[in-house]
Amino acid sequence: MNPGILITHVRASSADERSLHTDHAGFVGVVTPSRWPLGATPGAVVEVEVRAATGLDKVAAASLLDPATRAGLRAYFANGGERATAFGVCIRAPSDLATPHAVARTLEPLRDRLRSMDEVSLIAAPAFAYLPTEAAADDVVWPGGAAWLELLSICAESGHRFLIVDPPRGLDEADVRAWARRFRTSAGADASFAALYWPWLAAGDTVLPPSGAIVGTYARVDLANAPMGVRVAPANVELRGWTDAEANVGFRDAGALLEDGVNPIVASPGRGLVVWGARTLSQDERWRQVTARRIVSVITERLRRDAEWIVFESMRPELWQVAARMVRSRLDGFWSAGMLTGDTAGSEYAVQCDEETNPRAVVDRGEIHVSVRMRPVTATEFVEIELQLGR
Repeated sequence: MNPGILITHVRASSADERSLHTDHAGFVGVVTPSRWPLGATPGAVVEVEVRAATGLDKVAAASLLDPATRAGLRAYFANGGERATAFGVCIRAPSDLATPHAVARTLEPLRDRLRSMDEVSLIAAPAFAYLPTEAAADDVVWPGGAAWLELLSICAESGHRFLIVDPPRGLDEADVRAWARRFRTSAGADASFAALYWPWLAAGDTVLPPSGAIVGTYARVDLANAPMGVRVAPANVELRGWTDAEANVGFRDAGALLEDGVNPIVASPGRGLVVWGARTLSQDERWRQVTARRIVSVITERLRRDAEWIVFESMRPELWQVAARMVRSRLDGFWSAGMLTGDTAGSEYAVQCDEETNPRAVVDRGEIHVSVRMRPVTATEFVEIELQLGR
């Protein structure tokens, strides 16, 4: 090697590199003791891959899932979803999902399983909406909230999964707004990884939580605008297969609901039920829009995968320049795809990877830290993310 020349081997981009399937849904349900597989223990996960609604009846393991999860999967496929993975968690009783300690123990195997899966990017749990509810003055006491917060923690930990939350059945507008405010406060920073939709959906005598149909709508919008479908808001879209809702919500009601993080499903003459909102549960202006959260999640996950080779490299200052170029090149591609703001490439996003982001303590740990400042389309403020690459 000649002095002053740095040779770096970088994996070439190809059609075989792992794609980010933003339309792949994961449904978390429950398996009651009478249906546990032989040898199962509390928290054990029954995993079912489904590619179409008709396939649900052909997969023997799907019969172990609770009715709400199976109905949610059918609503998902009816609304445009194409691929889903159902996770049936074995529980002894609803009390396994009633307290933070119990639910953390029960869902730990699910957390471990999802840590090893890249594909699932959307999470729904219609069965959780049936956990006990008790109305109180100006509030809703809901033991099932612990289960939702644990699922939200799992999504936030991954950095690229998004949770669709179902409110309990029977809440009026004041109740659902009160519950959403409580959820926001309890979730803290993780709230940007979730969105809540209301009211429940109805077709004849059937009334179900909206998450299955909503996740299908997310998948439909993503697929229709592929390969960067997350830049398009899953809103102003008709729901398929549902003729009515448990509560009558009009366009005039939408503003107050959205202020509290509740995305309304409104009845529109001539169109049926329409999703009229794309807000997360976050109170942080940077993350109020679903598109902003999902765009940043996709970019962060893509950069993480791009940088997997760094773990095998010697941590040296020259590598900082290589990492910065790699990140900047990928951001240029996202800008060209219309996911980042700016009149020209690089005008409204920046990458820093130098001695300031990588002090001696970071280098000694065998890591590279990259700071990225960008603004997703639809966002009103810039977002700064810190990427930790390497060991």
